[in-house]
Order: sequence, then C-alpha cells, then structure tokens
Amino acid sequence: MTPSFSQLSLALAMAIAAGLVGSIAVMRRMTLASDAISHVALPGVGVAILLHVSPMLGALAALLFGTLLVWAVERQTRVPTEAIIGVVFSAALAIGSMLASGEELIEALFGSASSLSQGEIAIGIAAAVLVIAFLWHARNTLLIRLVSADLARTAGIDVARLDLYFLLAFALTVALGLRYLGVLLMGSLIIIPAATARQLARSLREMQVLSVAIAVLSTLAGALVAPLAHRESGPLTIAAASLAFFASLAVRNRK
Repeated sequence: MTPSFSQLSLALAMAIAAGLVGSIAVMRRMTLASDAISHVALPGVGVAILLHVSPMLGALAALLFGTLLVWAVERQTRVPTEAIIGVVFSAALAIGSMLASGEELIEALFGSASSLSQGEIAIGIAAAVLVIAFLWHARNTLLIRLVSADLARTAGIDVARLDLYFLLAFALTVALGLRYLGVLLMGSLIIIPAATARQLARSLREMQVLSVAIAVLSTLAGALVAPLAHRESGPLTIAAASLAFFASLAVRNRK
C-alpha cells in the first residue's frame, strides 16, 4: 500500500533527525551504541503488549529509563559509554525476548509503517521537530564537545548535562522510528547515512547535510518501492542506505 502523506511526513522527519543525530554519534565513535540503544526499547514493548497499551509508549519509557541509567552509571564509574550501553542492551534484549512473542515481537523488531495511527504519527513528527531544534540550538556546544571535553569545560559548558541531553535526543530519535523501522533497523538509519557522509564530507557541517540527504533519500526509496515489491519499507530503506555506503567507498577510493 502506498504510504499516506502523513506517514511519509513522519518518515522524512524521522530521517532528518536520524541524519543529524547520526553525524554527532559517528564523530563520537558511538556507531555500535545506536543498535544497542534501540534494543533497550524491547522490554518496554513487551510490557506494553502485556498491559494492552501502545507499544510506542512502552518503548519510549524503556528508552528514557535506559538512557538515564547509562548516563548515571557513566558518571559514577567512568566506564566508557559504549561498554555500559552494551551491558544494558544485552539485559534489555534478554528481558524483551521473554516478554514479547509472536506477531507483536516481529512487528517490534522490524516495524510496520502501515499500522501507524494518526496519533502516533503526530507524536512522532513532534518528537522529530524537538530533536532537530535541540541539535540546531546546541550545534556549537556539541562541536566544542567533539573537539575536547576539557576545552568544553574551559568554555563554561556543562559537559555532563550536554551529554545527557544528547543521549536523550538519541533515544528520542530511536523511539520515533521504532514503529516505522523496528528495533533491529532504526539504529541502522542513524549510523549508516552518517558513516557514508563521513567518507565524502570535508567538514562536520557538510557531513550533517550529506547524512540528512542520504537518510531522506533512503527513506523515500524504501517508502516508494515497498508497495511495488509487496514488502515492508524498513528493510528496503536500510538496503538503500547500505548501497549508498558501499558506493561512497568506491568514490573515495577513486580520489
């Protein structure tokens, strides 16, 4: 079924947010963290199914809890963010697999754009706008933080708070795409376009523009090809993004 205007609007808003968040995540070497964070949503989906409430609400609650847990443990122990996220992800995947089963689990893992309600679409678009607004407002402080945490502190930036806000933006981006792409694929839309853009860009700003463009074009390709192929749009979206990545490697090797 061809996606409606509202579904396509959510998909594009999700892609823009994913492209921007992914650019910062790749530069901070959080490429593996995106998939891990998306899996944290699975226990929330399972609990929501058991309670007969919207899986989106359960996923968002689990993501926010997981993000706060990662941030708090990192501050207290100084263990690298990637290691903490990996542990939380493993526990979340195990718990989520026990709580959810059958068709609900398949839909949670791979998404189902056709089953999105108008309320979920409206909330998703609002969440994407919030993430985009934060990243635009904090673009300079995030850039300084990328260069050096010590330099950021010297400039009067509260690094711990900034890291928390970015992790929350990351988690919110994952949450708004879960119903569209699913737990297994949403992290890929955050990382693959950004990793592709990094191969081609000469500055962070250029990388962000390219990352957003690749995410948007991949999402459009998935949404438009899905009805013709009689498949869900999520896997096709990630397949298109992956093709762009390998194409970027070929372009870079020719330079």
